[in-house]
Amino acid sequence: MNDQTGSDDRDRLPDHRRLGRELGLFDTDPLMGAGLPYWLPDGAVVRHTLEEYVRDAERRAGYRHVYSPALGKRELYETSGHWDHYSDDMYPPMRLGAEEVVLRPSLCPHHALIYRSRSRSYRELPLRIAELGTMYRAELSGVLGGLTRVRAIRLNDAHIFCTLDQAVAEARAALELIARAYADLGIEAVRHRLSLPGGGGKYVADPDLWQRATGLLREVLAEAGVAYEEAEGEAAFYGPKIDVQIADPAGRESTLSTVQIDFHQPARFDLHYIGADGAKHRPVMVHRSVIGSVERAVAHLVEAHGGAFPAWLAPVQLVVLPVGGEQVEQAAAMVREAVALGLRAELAGPDQGTLGARIRAARLVPYQAVIGAREAGAELAAVRLRDGRRPGALPVPELLGRIAERVAARGTALWDRPPGAGHDRPA
Repeated sequence: MNDQTGSDDRDRLPDHRRLGRELGLFDTDPLMGAGLPYWLPDGAVVRHTLEEYVRDAERRAGYRHVYSPALGKRELYETSGHWDHYSDDMYPPMRLGAEEVVLRPSLCPHHALIYRSRSRSYRELPLRIAELGTMYRAELSGVLGGLTRVRAIRLNDAHIFCTLDQAVAEARAALELIARAYADLGIEAVRHRLSLPGGGGKYVADPDLWQRATGLLREVLAEAGVAYEEAEGEAAFYGPKIDVQIADPAGRESTLSTVQIDFHQPARFDLHYIGADGAKHRPVMVHRSVIGSVERAVAHLVEAHGGAFPAWLAPVQLVVLPVGGEQVEQAAAMVREAVALGLRAELAGPDQGTLGARIRAARLVPYQAVIGAREAGAELAAVRLRDGRRPGALPVPELLGRIAERVAARGTALWDRPPGAGHDRPA
């Protein structure tokens, strides 16, 4: 009996695979293959908005964005160490004439080449290079599922090339960037983990490298005032990392965001900069990802919010509902005005059912604007919030302006009540 109850409880928990299909966000097809989902229009809106949010946050934090190819010669990954330590998770090489090319398993080797494309001075450091790029993992079919384990991964990746003295501050700033993004997205980190090497031969054999990098990450966590747990066997093959852990509604934990300090790849690629003394020095490479893979981030957001995304991220932000046919033209004009302001707005007219049915159908839309005969005569719209509040009727330009301001501010709040205002009426 207890086991059955537990199973029923789990079945009622939000599951991004089910919700993603019900909400028209993504789907799969056997002809595309397992672990290769495609994004439907509403899902593409969420993905695009999330990617643009991350690009803007990185730009404000001093990152420069690049594009690099999804293929590389086998020699590139031999140089980086991926071929020796990570080839089981890579796709096999493809022969092109005398060369072998590989679908990349990571973006960091490409960014190392971008760094070394010309001579660098200490005055340029820290150099922050960011990219939303696709990488490929040869995941076995048995571990694939929804958006959380896929074979083509859109990664929010960045690499900071800096001096040793700058490494702690840069890694700490990356943790702060992650925390701000989580607040805007409504994501809760369940814990931070310092991931260290464990047994086996999958790690770079350089005790001094591990000791130095681990010491710096401990310093980062101490300065940030972040409590953490250590986990052996969870490090990257080239160095330790800070993992920001999240949990799904069933309590299953996974890693979303990471910060790493790497001495290995700068040495493998012979990276250097010219110091103030005129001599060559080796930079430190800080790896960091604010939201991890876009796929896993969206999967978590679907489950964390049950499909009711923060207003700035929602596929449809405003639905306008004319009560009768007489108000359709005015409602359509409001939709056009909303779209001109950059909002994602739609019209739900009387031909789509009763007003009550249309309101229920739009229950996940953050803002509903109802226009009846009284509102139309005064050029007003009665706003209903997704959380049940009903702030009342407002002039259309004022209402749209307030929604646009709230969306631009991001975050999870739906409405900012002005000072001295009364309580919003419940639904």
